[in-house]
Amino acid sequence: MTAIDKTRSTSVAEEAPLVALGDVHLRFGANEVLKGIDLEVRRGQAVSIIGPSGSGKSTILRCITGLLRPQRGTIRVGDTQVDTLRSEAELIALRKRVGFVFQQYNLFPHLTVLENLVIAPTRVAGRDRAAAQQEARALLDKVRLSHKEAAYPGELSGGQQQRVAIARALAMRPELILFDEVTSALDPETVGEVLTVIRDLVQEGLTCVLVTHEMRFAEEISDQVYFTEAGVIVEHGPAPRIFGRPESERTRAFLRRALGEGARTAPARPAPLAEALPFERLRFAL
Repeated sequence: MTAIDKTRSTSVAEEAPLVALGDVHLRFGANEVLKGIDLEVRRGQAVSIIGPSGSGKSTILRCITGLLRPQRGTIRVGDTQVDTLRSEAELIALRKRVGFVFQQYNLFPHLTVLENLVIAPTRVAGRDRAAAQQEARALLDKVRLSHKEAAYPGELSGGQQQRVAIARALAMRPELILFDEVTSALDPETVGEVLTVIRDLVQEGLTCVLVTHEMRFAEEISDQVYFTEAGVIVEHGPAPRIFGRPESERTRAFLRRALGEGARTAPARPAPLAEALPFERLRFAL
């Protein structure tokens, strides 16, 4: 599958990374989950983190957004030193800039689709309600759900709810979006509509980090790929090299299994469809 042409600026590689993790260690009791993680994400890049279940992939995302605090190491997002943040106000400020799309949709069941998109921009970011509604409708149109603005989450399919969740995250205008296995809870028939949305966001140049088991999709859209196992980065590099010429035998074995045991192939790209991610659980910001 041909990699996405994102028309990146040639200066991207020369800029300081938007996200930088250095020697990050995190344990829960005697269980050491991360064992010295080094990872970089530059503006405009799509970075995928792949690996077996329990290898620390989702934990890395939660460290980036401050949901988990490592015992050792440094984490920086832009000019914010995440590992030093302590107050709720500091964490809220970070989460206004970083969108997080979870495996579960985390929509507010008592609010309509439109209200799910409007509540964070108005109550957290202090935007004018009419302007927030106008932007929310534009985002729903982007994910092809404008006809569902008056529906409640319980009236939507899983794929539709995840697309609303992505649109909700975009409503906060994040500079970075984290996707944590966003298709894992979906019926195979609805996976494609969510991947299409993410593909369009990547093509538009949105900076994102994806934890995914969709190997063909990761190969297509990623600038850089990190393969993790047992809390360490086994190897990383450009997607064509990791998927085509991995250096580690462990990476080769994982990809042979992942690509040979029913891994879903990303769908052919239909008409443009852009997606949004959910702003972190609003309860963290209220």
